[in-house]
Amino acid sequence: MADSISYDNLFEIIKHTRSIRRFKSDTVPMELIDKIIDAARYAPSGYNQQPWDFIVVTETELRDKIADYTRSYRDQLRDMETTRESWQGAYTPRPVGTELDYSSAPAYIVLIGDTRTNQGLPMGVRYDEHRLNHIFISSLANAFLYMHMAASCLGLASQWLSSVTTPYAQCMIKNLLGVSEYFEVYDVLVLGYPAAEASPKLLKPKDKMIHFNYCGPEAFRTEEEVNDFIRKARLWTMASHARKPDKKI
Repeated sequence: MADSISYDNLFEIIKHTRSIRRFKSDTVPMELIDKIIDAARYAPSGYNQQPWDFIVVTETELRDKIADYTRSYRDQLRDMETTRESWQGAYTPRPVGTELDYSSAPAYIVLIGDTRTNQGLPMGVRYDEHRLNHIFISSLANAFLYMHMAASCLGLASQWLSSVTTPYAQCMIKNLLGVSEYFEVYDVLVLGYPAAEASPKLLKPKDKMIHFNYCGPEAFRTEEEVNDFIRKARLWTMASHARKPDKKI
């Protein structure tokens, strides 16, 4: 019974851990931020090297600058989206103001990775660039996911801000926050209280993703099925990005 209850609780956490992109401006107590980071410290990492450090950014001026560094990429992204394959459907650019992005959130947690920890990996990994990068990134991803789930448990909204890894944003953020050359910015967890509820998640059919033992071509989705899901997933995602805050929350 104890195992069943534990799984049920975990599954509820998993289902409710979502990127919520609309935030209230209310301050997040530092003790909650500390709990989120404390959870991330227990994440698995390659050879337990724990390559992570965390920068908590609550000063408005710094947060505004980080948001500015990612806006140029967002503008480029909108232009690039117009070149998508026609079968995916037309892309309609929408103006994005502070009401429709993360800039109203009161706190950011910048997750950075210390590349010096790679020296603790086996020599066979250190001399294999692909495996070294894979282990380093996977370790940081584990810590980030733990933060994301911890925020959900604490009733907070969070969003993965991955555009901080573009060359321009990474360079400018490291300079802004005084980050050493040994570190790489992995991602930023945007954190605050939700100003909207997450819509029901679109999921691939379970029977289309589980395979036992041998998996021949017939076991996987057809190209038509994949394309159909791509269209639905893009519509679902774009609707989520364009959603306005709920004034009733």
